Amino acid sequence: MAETHVLFVEDDDVIREATQLALERDGFVVTAMPDGLSGLAAFRADRPDIALLDVMVPGLDGVSLCRRIRDESTVPVIMLSARADSIDVVLGLEAGADDYVTKPFDGAVLVARIRAVLRRFGHATGGQTIGEPEPQQVGGVLVFGDLEVDTEGMAVHRAGEQVALTPTEMRLLLEFSAAPGTVLSRDKLLERVWDYGWGGDTRVVDVHVQRLRTKIGQDRIETVRGFGYKLRP
Repeated sequence: MAETHVLFVEDDDVIREATQLALERDGFVVTAMPDGLSGLAAFRADRPDIALLDVMVPGLDGVSLCRRIRDESTVPVIMLSARADSIDVVLGLEAGADDYVTKPFDGAVLVARIRAVLRRFGHATGGQTIGEPEPQQVGGVLVFGDLEVDTEGMAVHRAGEQVALTPTEMRLLLEFSAAPGTVLSRDKLLERVWDYGWGGDTRVVDVHVQRLRTKIGQDRIETVRGFGYKLRP
């Protein structure tokens, strides 16, 4: 099986070197860069499988770098922040990140989050992850008003125009499409889409739902206060 290539952008020398060694011990190939501009150059040259971006890096900050990467690719992105500040978290997620980890972090936790994101990416792009059953397919094209969801071809069209979704957004939409009209709680979505077997930050869900709404229609996903979200049939 091909090795997973990680782009790691972190300006703190100690954290960068220690994290690189820890990831390499777990079998990852790591390209570590100290600033955003060199990180962008490395991304374009190497086309890694996943990017870990610290929010506060010089030259081109992590949020701006995430936006640049997202303009060119759907590669999964995890943001790293020294603070659990809502602004850091929301800015990173709105820029297109799939998840975030707060520093200081445990190496085993970071590896688990990386692997969880990669599993979601594999499923969303129709790939197969070793050791996991393939996700159930509803089959055919599901139609919700002007929205068409091809659950086998992993394609989405709105009013005849193709909608570009990130793998995480696609996974989220597939969960809603499999149970239209059914309220899905934030915790359930964290478990199914983000592969969290533990409690997670529900802001991740809220920001991704809002991003999905901007692409498929603001009224297509309804908020059910106190319970979660549902897709309008």
